[in-house]
Amino acid sequence: MLDIFKAIFLGIIEGITEWLPISSTGHLILANELIKLNVSEAFMEMFEVVIQLGAIMAVVVLFWNKLWPFTTRQSSGVTPIVKNIGIKKSSFSLWVKVIIASLPAAIIGLPLDDKINELFFNPTTVAVALIVYGVAFILIEHFKKNTEPKVATLKQFTYKTALFVGLFQALSMIPGTSRSGSTILGAMLLGCSRTVAAEFSFYLAVPVMFGASALKLVKFGLNFTGTEFMILAAGMIISFAVSIIVIKFLLGFIRKNSFKAFGYYRIALGIIVLLYFYVLAK
Repeated sequence: MLDIFKAIFLGIIEGITEWLPISSTGHLILANELIKLNVSEAFMEMFEVVIQLGAIMAVVVLFWNKLWPFTTRQSSGVTPIVKNIGIKKSSFSLWVKVIIASLPAAIIGLPLDDKINELFFNPTTVAVALIVYGVAFILIEHFKKNTEPKVATLKQFTYKTALFVGLFQALSMIPGTSRSGSTILGAMLLGCSRTVAAEFSFYLAVPVMFGASALKLVKFGLNFTGTEFMILAAGMIISFAVSIIVIKFLLGFIRKNSFKAFGYYRIALGIIVLLYFYVLAK
């Protein structure tokens, strides 16, 4: 039962940090030091990725009307009512952009997933990535403070922009970078408004996180014990509920505020990670 409560706590962390540009990996590394689940190392590695499925469902629920590409029209007359299925151009175009932006991470990440984890999944890399991207957020907000964004709506978001944002997302394979952080930062550098950058990062998460979760599940297999299944389910459900709240909060926050606060937070967290693992933990 204690492990269920720990999974709930980790689900809360995932739901908050997956959407805010502050690195879920950095937080989970610290959390794992403080609250260790009584599970195998292989299950824990899978758990940290697969609870993202709950976060994905939050995006699907909140943005269903924009993401669902099909529409139905009812026609009536002499014949009984007939439903005609059509395709929404805006949703179809959005999905094409999402697929284009997903390609770089898929091409690079699939063959190198294990090697990247082996080389870079350590406190030093995470801390440095947290600090570097924190500084980057502060600088971009400073220099773009009085600049009108070139891309103020998703309709202005081109396929070319989607590809370049996808290249920035590929950088998030380095632990501590943050998937949302790299995509938002990249989109803003390409001239997108904060709202467009954040919203596209939500959509882009759906295939990327689903693919990563599916890959981990395939590697681990489906032979869960009853306890392991309950732990995973608890983490996913809580991650979903918290993600709903956090996504709404972020969209409201950035309409009136910049990302500087997240930049300062990243720097502080990076310093905490370094202090904990190289000073306090010794």
